[in-house]
Amino acid sequence: MRALVEEASGYEVVLVASNKPHAEGLDWARAKGLPTWAWDSKGVDKEEFDRTMSAALCDHSVGTIALAGFMRILSPWFIEEWRGRVLNIHPSLLPKYRGLDTHQRALDAKDQVSGCSVHVVTEELDAGEVLGQAEVPILSDDDAKSLERRVLAAEHQLYPKVLSEFVNR
Repeated sequence: MRALVEEASGYEVVLVASNKPHAEGLDWARAKGLPTWAWDSKGVDKEEFDRTMSAALCDHSVGTIALAGFMRILSPWFIEEWRGRVLNIHPSLLPKYRGLDTHQRALDAKDQVSGCSVHVVTEELDAGEVLGQAEVPILSDDDAKSLERRVLAAEHQLYPKVLSEFVNR
């Protein structure tokens, strides 16, 4: 999220939203003077949460949603309401390793490269159109944590670039 704000080119971040009211990123965004919205999604009906969040997004005239660290599957209603306007970053070279534990899965498969992908969010997990990817070599002494750090660095470079291209097409 920080990279999306700091590297914004051709787009403006108008709201930082979270389903975790105490997320560190919210404090950072407030310190930068950005509007924030948060509601703890624990125990809340998924569609109720998504409808409430959607209203907040509309109140701030959001055009494109860039998910970053939002580890929640969005409801079918939300996906339909925002179809084609929700992007996500995923720590693998999709379509490889959709879902969780991507770094360990790449290591277990003895892959030579890993990386990240920016994709359009659809009803199917990590299956939307891939808009951009960055490769990261897997080193002989890598473990899941070291690979994760290097992939995260690639994410911070890739995501703002792809988001800018997407909103300015």
